[in-house]
Amino acid sequence: MTSHLLFARLAVSALALGVVTQCMAQKTDSKVAIHVTPKQAYLFVDGRAIGEASKHHSLKLSAGDHKIVLANYGYTSETHNVTTTAGQTTSLDVTLQPISSTVPGPFGAMTIEGASRGAVLLNGKTPDFFVGNGDEFNHDWGWKQELVVPPGTYQVTIQNGDTELWSGPVEVAENKRVVIGVPKGVRKTVDWPRGSKLTSIPRFTVGSASATVAVAKPTAELSAMAAQVNCGDPAHLKWTSTDAPSVQISEVGPVAPIGDQSTQPKQTTTYNMTATGPGGTATSSTTVNVNNAIQANLQLAPAEVQYRRVGDKVVQDASSALTWSAANASTVSIDPLGTVGANGNHPLQITPKQTTPGAIDETVTYTMTATNVCGGSETRTAALHIVGAIEQPQLALSRSIYFPTNRPHKVKSDGALLPSEQDSLKVLAEAFKTYLTAESSAHLVLSGHADKRGPAKYNQELSERRAELAKTFLVEQGVPEANLETQAYGNGQNLTEDEVKQLLEQNPNLSAEEKQKALGKIQTVVLANNRRVDIKLSTTGQESARMYPFNSTDYMALVERGKPLETNPVENAAQNGAQNAAQKEKLKN
Repeated sequence: MTSHLLFARLAVSALALGVVTQCMAQKTDSKVAIHVTPKQAYLFVDGRAIGEASKHHSLKLSAGDHKIVLANYGYTSETHNVTTTAGQTTSLDVTLQPISSTVPGPFGAMTIEGASRGAVLLNGKTPDFFVGNGDEFNHDWGWKQELVVPPGTYQVTIQNGDTELWSGPVEVAENKRVVIGVPKGVRKTVDWPRGSKLTSIPRFTVGSASATVAVAKPTAELSAMAAQVNCGDPAHLKWTSTDAPSVQISEVGPVAPIGDQSTQPKQTTTYNMTATGPGGTATSSTTVNVNNAIQANLQLAPAEVQYRRVGDKVVQDASSALTWSAANASTVSIDPLGTVGANGNHPLQITPKQTTPGAIDETVTYTMTATNVCGGSETRTAALHIVGAIEQPQLALSRSIYFPTNRPHKVKSDGALLPSEQDSLKVLAEAFKTYLTAESSAHLVLSGHADKRGPAKYNQELSERRAELAKTFLVEQGVPEANLETQAYGNGQNLTEDEVKQLLEQNPNLSAEEKQKALGKIQTVVLANNRRVDIKLSTTGQESARMYPFNSTDYMALVERGKPLETNPVENAAQNGAQNAAQKEKLKN
């Protein structure tokens, strides 16, 4: 095959391929019919700068999803996500809403030459920073076509489709006009007298052969609801901005032009707001002071406790409580309790380490450590002092000692202390002498009482004689007088009828029938129960049981509410046993 014939066949094949490709493109293409007000609005499709929307009433696009932005400075831009279908036309009717506010001076100006209908962007490269097209700013003679801006430095970008025609910084001074030639850049800066005459002008003005775009400088205002917060508490920020499509707050990131948000700083933080728009950059800042100091308190109440144990029984076990607070803390622990809440109260069980008899003098230290996520830390300690003793077993006291009516007449009247009561005191004396070998400082406190009959002075003296008589008898049994104390109450602490009834009910030595009979003579029984000497052990606070000796042989002499027998009750009981028993039975019945 000759080369000429081969070339001819290749040419035919290429032509056929081109026709097929064109047919396939026609089948996959779609159209968007755009109608927009104002007609000067600029069209961006999928990030590409297309041109004035009025020049593209029927826009060819591939079938599928597209992002269409219509922008005109001085109006609120609109973004539409459009899905087109191959071979079909999609209509898009848009009316941009004007921004009615004007722009105040001072001013400078830009003239852009050689940009045709390229999109002019200030301080950004997205449609949000669009201010107009090159044809609107290309001369300053006759009919004005100019870009008016606040004095400052601008990053100017001019785009056409996917192509960046020119980009670079431009410094514009007050009442000066900068001429930019594309693609070389800034060509000259000249005086602009008209700027000094302008005080406030609309954002967008257009005529038959003129156009003025006045770009507004952004504003920014950032504040915090509270200038100081505690560690862990939120800081609430609030901000507003205008004419700034890009707003950033340090420590937060990109935000909407207007908004509020909570943040949780862990240290004193200054938040810087930067609002950037075609008209420049505005900043605002606010500082939130973070208090990381912990106010800690640890206390023991009381800080010293008394502990006393006699044998296996604890007779003095004063309690204590640990109270704490840790304001502005996130973690609190107390050694040896472990992790606790920021505020609390913990009762303490006092148990000395010592287990053998002897004096106790121990200190337990509690240490609180409080921290927070902001670096704050505080430590507090509290010392609990435990004092006391571990002693020999305590004394088991007998019952109280009871007396006949109106007896004794004098302290040395042995006849007033009936045999049953003498026996009770003898048992007590032997037990107490043994007890003193383990606790030499112990005292028996003997408290005399009288029933309610008779004058108060007489009853007081009578109760004193009863206490002294019991003391004298114990001394005679070998109890050291120094370990005995007496006190007298007269009839000032008489047991009430209800209290005596309760004692009757609790008396294990009486049958139910005997209790019922005693209740039938309750007034007499109440008087008898109040003619007594109570015994108390000073070291433990133990008291004698108030258990009336109903079953004693000299019961009648004790319980009789009238005057006592003329003869000695002991002799009378021995000589007249039968008569005494008859009288006792009579009283019970």
